[in-house]
Amino acid sequence: MPTIREVARKAGVSSATVSHVANNTRFVSEDVRERVKTAMRELNYRPNALARSLRRGETHTLGLILPDSSNPFFAEVGHAIESEAFALGYSVILCNTDNDENKERIYTEVLENKQLDGIIFVGAGENRESISQIVKNGLPLVVVDREMGNLELDTVTTENYQGGLLATQHLISLGHKVIGCITGPSNITPSADRVTGYRAALQQAGIPIEESLIARGDFHASSGYSAALQLLAHDPRPTAIFVCNDIMAIGALRAAAQLSLSVPENVAIVGFDDIELASYTTPPLTTVAQPKQEIGQLAVKLIFERMGNPSLPPRRIILSTQLVIRESSTRS
Repeated sequence: MPTIREVARKAGVSSATVSHVANNTRFVSEDVRERVKTAMRELNYRPNALARSLRRGETHTLGLILPDSSNPFFAEVGHAIESEAFALGYSVILCNTDNDENKERIYTEVLENKQLDGIIFVGAGENRESISQIVKNGLPLVVVDREMGNLELDTVTTENYQGGLLATQHLISLGHKVIGCITGPSNITPSADRVTGYRAALQQAGIPIEESLIARGDFHASSGYSAALQLLAHDPRPTAIFVCNDIMAIGALRAAAQLSLSVPENVAIVGFDDIELASYTTPPLTTVAQPKQEIGQLAVKLIFERMGNPSLPPRRIILSTQLVIRESSTRS
């Protein structure tokens, strides 16, 4: 790679003049500017974009920390974030933590060392250590899909409680009284809030809550499959199951098929997220839709505003969820 000194020598100017031409930081006569550009072309010289960005105090790069990039919900939110940032002239570095808080901590340190302009963060759990370190170091931060207690941060979340309530009320309206629930991990608020919504809907309808009808999952398809087999062996067998994400609901559909149970005739199933695959399952999955595109766009909007004005008060945006009725709960 040719150096700035070699360009200066070939153009017959100083290294400082080459820098001013490359960065457009000072007036240079047209004749000298053309000589420098000609020397750059002939030597195939490319200015060091990273060094130039650091001198200006910006890299036009954001970090994105996701807990599970193989989960279609996070993949779709991540795609929305990347697309929005790219349209605004920013690149995105993706780090997948595999729901491992130690890996999350290491990636947080790596991103901070790369002098990024900001980080959009979806935590593996609700461990505040990594986030507190980012905030302490003054790096702009937006948290997505997680509640961080009393930490005053920019956040974008959805109405998880309302979604769980809507899903269960829908099943109750169809006449179901024995309704199972497959939860997600207990250490994150979205899962807990969805289950709270499920419990509230049963209470409002005067239906007793049976703890044996609540099975633990981990937001992966295999856990939805195993939890559904557990619930479908319950006596009495549930006639409907609310599942706290779509990937687990797909596992539950597989379990029903294995037991030769027809969906929705023998057991209705409702998921949560409305991932793209939800409309292509057999039967198509009724689910609670989260506005994934809007989540991504708002996360980028907040990080840009925070980068532009670090003194802004923390913003907390909670987006509505919507029930999308398909054939897994009722025939169209």
